[in-house]
Amino acid sequence: MIQNYLQSVQKQFDYYKALGERTFTQLSDDELFWQYNEASNSIAVIVKHLWGNMLSRWTDFLTSDGEKEWRNRDGEFEADIKDRTEMMAKWEAGWACLYKALDSVDEENFGTTIYIRNMGHSIPEAINRQMAHYASHIGQIIYIGRMIKGDEWTSLSIPKGGSKSYNAEKFALPKRREHFTKSQLENDPTKD
Repeated sequence: MIQNYLQSVQKQFDYYKALGERTFTQLSDDELFWQYNEASNSIAVIVKHLWGNMLSRWTDFLTSDGEKEWRNRDGEFEADIKDRTEMMAKWEAGWACLYKALDSVDEENFGTTIYIRNMGHSIPEAINRQMAHYASHIGQIIYIGRMIKGDEWTSLSIPKGGSKSYNAEKFALPKRREHFTKSQLENDPTKD
């Protein structure tokens, strides 16, 4: 049961990471820094916030509070990333920290209480909390990308008007146990 859960969350995190990256590939460097207005975040700022959150939450995941003293959360919303390269370095560093922490969880330590701002969480609660947080921000990234690209946007899921065809394809296959993200990641139209 524990291994099944950990494999499932790994796949789910992989999926959200891929959705962000599939958005980035559709955008120019300038578009990554576009803001709807001064009160809005650009994609680059959202990435910076995700990076800061991931480093804080997942560094020493099993042994220290997820809100680190060294974290500068307010600074995560300052628009000071210079270019795509810097943005992608932060993106990859955050995800690497997350995956390293997930890899440290096993049957022996699965009962560890995880603290975030002195509030105790079970490991599934801590993981699910962060997954929901990241999914909401990656949804923002996708929405901004979709607004910028308009009709030039390549759908990251079932294209508008494609539900019947998609469902027919799925129901033509036998019943099976498969994580839903498998076909989503394999059929990535933005890959070379």
